[in-house]
Amino acid sequence: MSTTGRAAFAGRVNQNVFYGWVMVAIAGMGIFASGPGQSHTFSVFVGPISEDLGISQTVLASAYAMATLGAAFVLPYLGKIVDQWGARLSLIGIVSILGLACLFFGAASGYLWLALGFGFLRFFGQGAMMLGSANLVSQWFSAKRGFALSLMALGFGLSMAVHPNLGQYLIDTMGWRQAWYTMGIITWALMLPPLILLVFDKPEDLGLAPDNAEVQPDAPTPALTGLTLGEALRHPTFYLAAISMFFIAMLVTTLHYHQFNILTTNGLGGEWAGRSFTISAVVMVAAMPLVGKSLDRFKTRYVFAAALMVQASSLVLASFATDINSLLIYAVVFGVNNAFSMTMFGYVWPRFFGRLHLGRIQGTGQMIAVVGASLGPIPISIAFDVWGDPSGMLQTLALAPIGAAIAVFLFLRTPEGVEAPVGLE
Repeated sequence: MSTTGRAAFAGRVNQNVFYGWVMVAIAGMGIFASGPGQSHTFSVFVGPISEDLGISQTVLASAYAMATLGAAFVLPYLGKIVDQWGARLSLIGIVSILGLACLFFGAASGYLWLALGFGFLRFFGQGAMMLGSANLVSQWFSAKRGFALSLMALGFGLSMAVHPNLGQYLIDTMGWRQAWYTMGIITWALMLPPLILLVFDKPEDLGLAPDNAEVQPDAPTPALTGLTLGEALRHPTFYLAAISMFFIAMLVTTLHYHQFNILTTNGLGGEWAGRSFTISAVVMVAAMPLVGKSLDRFKTRYVFAAALMVQASSLVLASFATDINSLLIYAVVFGVNNAFSMTMFGYVWPRFFGRLHLGRIQGTGQMIAVVGASLGPIPISIAFDVWGDPSGMLQTLALAPIGAAIAVFLFLRTPEGVEAPVGLE
């Protein structure tokens, strides 16, 4: 379909529903399709890969952490590409390479190959796919950005529910290598057609405005506004937001990676430890629209601080989840925690720094968050190895988001040169 034909189709759709919601749906599919690069998918492959290749789980975890760390430092360059090429072309390239990364990983025959495969999957899945999807939605929405990003993030909840079960089914029926080949093909089939046929980088490409705001006939297209990366890096808000997102990404990954071992060490059976993921996924899906609405309605620093306090609560509750009732409380709070973290990661950067150079700023901010994610499993691993019990470490780690919450509540402000949405400053 030609660009003219795509634009004509989008125009017909927009007569009935704002075309930005189509972008939200496709971006949500993108977040779902990031599943092959997410921790919850890897979790079911650790045992089969370790047994097949004769690599210990500790060495496997180290390769995973190093690959995640390495992938993080490439994200700012990806952000620059998204600014130059737009989200559509960037995501087409990302999806194409992510599918190839799945095939590459499935063919791994040793540690080095495995580590490179981890790096490709983490960068193009957990990093690039999420950055490109969030960038797309952020360009199409402003006043309703929080709600739109929360709907996009439902794709992560769906991935949590689907990808581990799909991975386990494919492992049981055809083996772990063929499972990765299959997931690569599914990724291509799911994402390439809508990206090629339906996506536009921003509403201005169709003569529209963010949130479907009224555009005066024959009026010039408003120029995009926002800080450059250099200007953002000179403002304290960037560092306060980045450090807070570092803690959120690190500690969410901590709980995702170690949740099964934490709960079984607390005396819960493996069946209930596994069910906690499903409970959290359901709660996350239910809570995301509420989180998004709160970002559009209340002062950003209040919601951001609340997100950090929920993160701290999750860590503490995980240490006390020793029976079914306490497990249910933990799983519900952790679901809310995931709802906050998945919505905040795409919201913070356009909210405080504008749309003009969003890719570069978002890429740099997400790099810092992914570094946190790469370090997430390490403190609890040390606690298991040294003390055999992670409870004290979990409670100690909770102090970090509490401190960040206080700083955000007191000091987070919109930089000069960026217009704060009414009522959110």
